[in-house]
Amino acid sequence: MTATNETAGAALFDLTGHVAAVIGGTGVLGGALCHGLAGAGVSIAVMGRSSERADARVAALRAQGATAEAVLVDASDRSSLEAARRKVEERLGPADILVNAAGVNSSTPFFEITLDEWHRILDTNLTSVFLACQVFGGAMVERGQGGTIINISSTSSEIPLSRVLTYSVSKAGVNIITRYLAQELAPHHIRVNAIVPGFFPAEQNRRLLSEDRVRAILGHTPAARLGEPDELVGTTVWLASERASGFVTGTLIPVDGGFAAMTI
Repeated sequence: MTATNETAGAALFDLTGHVAAVIGGTGVLGGALCHGLAGAGVSIAVMGRSSERADARVAALRAQGATAEAVLVDASDRSSLEAARRKVEERLGPADILVNAAGVNSSTPFFEITLDEWHRILDTNLTSVFLACQVFGGAMVERGQGGTIINISSTSSEIPLSRVLTYSVSKAGVNIITRYLAQELAPHHIRVNAIVPGFFPAEQNRRLLSEDRVRAILGHTPAARLGEPDELVGTTVWLASERASGFVTGTLIPVDGGFAAMTI
């Protein structure tokens, strides 16, 4: 590759000057995405409910040389999201990248799932995406300068998995929101896509990853291992870059080691 080609390749993924609101940036997967986007030059709003974890993430990002701010939010509450959006704009500027990475899970058997648990998971995983897309996506529409929304779905959104009904329902909803908004927002030059991770160790699923379950997962994964959070970064940066993925919208992109490709 010539120097010119190398420079052109690097420019595809140079996101200097962009601002990302990363909801769930305090978690394992969301945190990895914060660092990956920051490495591409993005200013990061680390958004979550825990001030301690948000501050720790911001400190790590700043140590990396990134511009980052902690913004507390309850993403299942519109007024909280609207206040958080204003804080992001005051501290970093308008967000033209929205990453919805918040997530919780539960292994409760079907007949023991309570309405409280049902609503807690749906509010965190699905209602938050709906509201964040309205609040931050609406602001992108008003500015008229385009943008990109990246939702984090799950392989369980398309393939029924045992013991995670509510989680699977919530992530299936994320897929529908993604595809619907890709059509709705295309005239405003806002792209909407979802990453569909396979099995990555994170807070919401550690209790589910028993030795037997991991063995079953690996037996159904051609890569024969669990994913590492950093392995979601390349897809995220690609989707965030208008130059690299400007004709990509309404897609559900598996990053699953081949899990969805396995049949028998």
